Amino acid sequence: MTEPTLTPAQTADRCAAVLAELERAVIGQRTGLELVLTGILAGSHILLEDLPGLGKTLTARSFAGVLGLDFTRIQFTPDLLPSDVVGAPLYDQRSGEMVFRPGPVFTQLLLADEINRTPPKTQAALLEAMGEGQVSMDGQTRPLPAPFIVLATANPIEYEGTYDLPEAQLDRFGMRLRFGYLRSADEITMLKRRLDRAADEVELKALTSPAELIAMRRSLEQVEVSADLLEYVVALIGATRSNSQIQVGASPRGGLFLVQLARGQAVLRGRDYVIPDDIKAVGVPALGHRITLRPELWVRKVSPEDVISRILASVPVPRTDPAAPVAR
Repeated sequence: MTEPTLTPAQTADRCAAVLAELERAVIGQRTGLELVLTGILAGSHILLEDLPGLGKTLTARSFAGVLGLDFTRIQFTPDLLPSDVVGAPLYDQRSGEMVFRPGPVFTQLLLADEINRTPPKTQAALLEAMGEGQVSMDGQTRPLPAPFIVLATANPIEYEGTYDLPEAQLDRFGMRLRFGYLRSADEITMLKRRLDRAADEVELKALTSPAELIAMRRSLEQVEVSADLLEYVVALIGATRSNSQIQVGASPRGGLFLVQLARGQAVLRGRDYVIPDDIKAVGVPALGHRITLRPELWVRKVSPEDVISRILASVPVPRTDPAAPVAR
């Protein structure tokens, strides 16, 4: 069976339909939904960090339904074990042999709900799965289904009963997003829709399939990124390493994610080339969790996102227009 192939324009059309369907369930979060979809297109995992009750779990479940992906949810708790995530060998009495029992990580879209409520040892069980799309145990490596996406939710660190995510874990996420509260008008719309449909859940249609989502991801490779924009990305990454407020700057992986996420933004905007605004649109969610601020800034309540925003405003932007015809 031949795998489908799509152009960036065809991917853009499918993304528009996916977003329209998602907005039937998730109201007033268009920018957040676009960023999550950008992350999925770019092949990255996404961390949704916000207060309880702001639609994080609903967003993950809705994306799985509309994209036609197998969906599994893990509720992370303080007593969760690594084997509860990746699986464990069990003794089969019939055969007299040890048989591997796959854990809930063997799925296409995994909702890691409240991931920072479990100790780092259990969080680390996801590292190989998120980084390489596989699980190694008892000398065997087992591939995960494709595509494999982790959509994790987390409560703010100051919230009671949470653990800091290890830096290696944070680095596996392509972006960290915060939705925030709805505007009053959107909250009224949400309440009205709930009354009108007379049911808690919204039935969403599957508009793509796993194979089609993989083709959508591959179409990003057709999106052009000019040399001066690559220099701009490197300058942004370099600025995080030389900034006086930052103790540890972004890794090279941050630059790779920034380029792919910018390509995803370009496709959502109907283009097959990246412009500086695409990079700026994903700069804060792509880099905010990849830096470590100096300890004194926590006292002053300066956030990593604030520092990244200032870097984006200070680094010179390339003036060339990728859409302009090349002079001969």
